[in-house]
Amino acid sequence: MAEGVTIMDIDDDSSLKQSYNKGKNVDAPTDTKATPWVEKYRPQSLADVAAHRDIVDTIDRLTSENKLPHLLLYGPPGTGKTSTILAVARKLYGTQMHNMVLELNASDERGIDVVRQQIQDFASTQSFSFGPKSSVKLVLLDEADAMTKDAQFALRRVIEKYTKNTRFALICNHVNKIIPALQSRCTRFRFAPLDAIHVSERLKHVIRAEGLDVTEGGLAALVRLCNGDMRKALNILQSTHMASQQQITEEAVYLCTGNPLPKDIEQISHWLLNEAFTVSFRRISELKTRKGLALVDIAREVTMFVFRIKMPPDVRVQLINDLADIEYRLSFGCNDKLQLGSLISTFTQARAALVAAAK
Repeated sequence: MAEGVTIMDIDDDSSLKQSYNKGKNVDAPTDTKATPWVEKYRPQSLADVAAHRDIVDTIDRLTSENKLPHLLLYGPPGTGKTSTILAVARKLYGTQMHNMVLELNASDERGIDVVRQQIQDFASTQSFSFGPKSSVKLVLLDEADAMTKDAQFALRRVIEKYTKNTRFALICNHVNKIIPALQSRCTRFRFAPLDAIHVSERLKHVIRAEGLDVTEGGLAALVRLCNGDMRKALNILQSTHMASQQQITEEAVYLCTGNPLPKDIEQISHWLLNEAFTVSFRRISELKTRKGLALVDIAREVTMFVFRIKMPPDVRVQLINDLADIEYRLSFGCNDKLQLGSLISTFTQARAALVAAAK
């Protein structure tokens, strides 16, 4: 006798979507005050991508001609890799995006079982066709450099087997961690850190949309601190706005991020280059304690300051190498007082070299 079918026996569309789409949300987020600006202002089309127009135009042309290859997008964080491929998916599928795209974050699901089960199950099913063009499905694998070697070798075989009806887009920060067999099956695009002009233009767009009061110094500080990372720039802007609730100035940006102010770095550099060891040690320690600064941030900013002042090339190179060693030791939790003494000693030696060069 056949058993009765209940509602619990039937899978609805939402359960399928949840099983196929893990990681970042492929839909545009709801525009609410609680939405992070990184998602609120994520580009929705290829025309909205802030930079890398040569790469975006190439991918756009391949998409329009129905010749999209397997893609490998690599580069530093916050340079538009995920936004670009999501914009491609929206252009290809529109409202059918949930049915045609499998998005996974390999940092959470990096084992061979995911490749053999979830990815292969999705790739093996027949794709739909929209209009006159035959549509292929799309697998987005974010942070692919976190995948194990076994998983990457398994993925290579899946790509070969289902290339007729599925395209794969791998996104990573370090391309050297992707096995050569996978690299050779994909068209590679490198996303470099964004130029200051592109970051500035995008920030101005967000500032106008949110009605913020940002000074020129505040905008310059945002661009300087993000180092070409658009995600970081937007996060700093939103954090500073939430912290100050008033005008966003250069000082407000630096205080919110905990980075030393440029005037503080100039003062510290003056002490390092002119004062005695004990005086420099005492004053830097007092400033560090009063403003809650991290010595690793001070060392990093002082290194950038060294690039801007005039000195013989050999002295500059030696000074920068010594500062890099101090940063390296600090990254492993070495004692701050010992490393501050090392920092001052490094500049004492540089001063002696400068005096000798002047004679």
